[in-house]
Amino acid sequence: MSDTPWPARLSPKALSVLEELPKHAQEMARDVLDIAGRDPWSFPPFDARDPEGEDVRSASVGQLTAVYWTNRAAGRLYVIDIVWLG
Repeated sequence: MSDTPWPARLSPKALSVLEELPKHAQEMARDVLDIAGRDPWSFPPFDARDPEGEDVRSASVGQLTAVYWTNRAAGRLYVIDIVWLG
């Protein structure tokens, strides 16, 4: 992985998944989280039936899904999990 800062904080579980991904998938994850960091509400809620869970979102592009929580107070994303179907 490169030494450039990530656009979000990663949970230990998300970090372990990320480290196992192929290089192109790691770059895809960085790009998806960069987009989500600019407008966290542009991706749909993880569970649309939960009105109190609007800050938990899932950003999906192709085979990659990142589930993140928007930390409004800190102004950043916290990635809960990453799923790669590849």
